[in-house]
Amino acid sequence: MTQRAEAAAGCLLGGAVGDARGLPWEGMARRRQKRMAAYLGESSLIWGRDMCSDDTDHACMVAQALAVSAGSPRRFVSSLAWRLRFWLAGVPAGIGLGTLLAILKLWLFVPPQFSGVRSAGNGPAMRSAILGVAFSESDPLLVMHVSACSAITHSDPRAQFGALAVALAARSAMRGEIAEEYLFHLERFAAPFGDAGKELVDLAQRAAASAAAGEMTLSFAASIGCERGVSGFIYHTVPVALQAWLKSPGNLEAAIESVVACGGDTDTLAAVTGGIVGAGVGRAGIPESWLARVWDWPRGARWIEDAARNAIAAADTRLPKPALYLSPFKLLGRNLVLLAVVLAHGFRRLLPPY
Repeated sequence: MTQRAEAAAGCLLGGAVGDARGLPWEGMARRRQKRMAAYLGESSLIWGRDMCSDDTDHACMVAQALAVSAGSPRRFVSSLAWRLRFWLAGVPAGIGLGTLLAILKLWLFVPPQFSGVRSAGNGPAMRSAILGVAFSESDPLLVMHVSACSAITHSDPRAQFGALAVALAARSAMRGEIAEEYLFHLERFAAPFGDAGKELVDLAQRAAASAAAGEMTLSFAASIGCERGVSGFIYHTVPVALQAWLKSPGNLEAAIESVVACGGDTDTLAAVTGGIVGAGVGRAGIPESWLARVWDWPRGARWIEDAARNAIAAADTRLPKPALYLSPFKLLGRNLVLLAVVLAHGFRRLLPPY
């Protein structure tokens, strides 16, 4: 079992490197990935470096909200709501429509418990892994925080249960549990979600069987209707991430590379996978060579690790911790640079090779 502070650091950093590795390939089908491999090289986004997208932003905002709320769901959701409002004001690149509409409702002062839109997108999944580590010893607090974290942008029960499945996977990864133990816990929490819960439990069982049989992740993805790439639908993202984790629970690189090869929404898929596997391997299991490639100024790997440890310390002691400082002006500048890079990258994709 990985120590919780180490698991939290591995979770956030694993999600960040997954996000950065997947971002250059986002939206590409598998065939197009192969054609573009010569151009993208080792998947660097700009000048041999990788950048993080909204997946890392959201996970870090959750960690910051955990630190200041110290186990209080009410304070947690209030803090997260304000962070989401100002995050949108920073002109982030690639925001999903459901998340955009929800945050606009927050700016109109719709209460966070009513701001979510009826969407089953994978937004809640990309920010919930750290919650499984923070509240690994308290099922009620885990469920309350995941529910609040999800409902603030997505009210669909599938989005809620998908996010909970990711949090439970991160908890199981940290504990070193096998697939059967994870599935047992997932089934325990499925009943309140009705048919939506049954559907994901079935997909998770298929993912576990696929991993046990040694099936390639992209083959499993094709078997659930993602042969052209994994979409942003949460019941596509989560089962594929679970299969990659269960197939390579101690190998972050292999797990992330296997989901990136599936194509589609690769940054979120790799971020979710990296968060789960990272919780199991801890900070020591994050490749330093991958961290060195990530350019996420003004945060950086050390800031992300400190945010994770800060969140766990607050959750353990139930004493609020001050959030780590980030300059809003630097964040705005970074977002504008990322937007320009992503747009240039997108235009390059329109050119040969086809």
